[in-house]
Amino acid sequence: MEGLGIPDAGEKRDVALAELVEEGSVDGRTLPLVVFGVGLQLYAIPVAAVERVLPMVAVAPLPDAPAIALGAVNVEGRLLAVLDLQRRLGLPARELGPSARLLVATTSRRTVALPVDEVLGVTEVAADEIVAPDAVLPGLRVVAGIAVLGDGVALIHDLEAFLSLEQERALQEALEAVVG
Repeated sequence: MEGLGIPDAGEKRDVALAELVEEGSVDGRTLPLVVFGVGLQLYAIPVAAVERVLPMVAVAPLPDAPAIALGAVNVEGRLLAVLDLQRRLGLPARELGPSARLLVATTSRRTVALPVDEVLGVTEVAADEIVAPDAVLPGLRVVAGIAVLGDGVALIHDLEAFLSLEQERALQEALEAVVG
């Protein structure tokens, strides 16, 4: 894919927050989360959804992709869409510096890369301490829960709800057009 102008950045199962607790993937008392920062906000996703963290690389444009997609990167021969958390939450776009990271995560439909400022590590949060998002941020469907951490509040993303069906279809078509 390098010949296509996609820069090279270097077996997961599908995971949803509610399923992790219900299926016993965690002991029912704690949920392991990868915590990361974007701007001044803390975010988290379940550890089971994270494949790896990579250094930031140049992101190639992805024509005709939904606005939430910043572009694409090549990770060991796999073309991954780079999805922007800022755009997803309706926040202004911002420049990513050279110290930024790509958090590679898996949904039931695809593996994606999320640009983040820093990955702070893994923490376990008591499942009964995770607040439902509607209690604080009504209508924000991409947030599965809110966790209070020692150094702030983290929004736990629901990667399965990150893209609408229309965005998912448009993204798939854009990726297929690049690969040919």
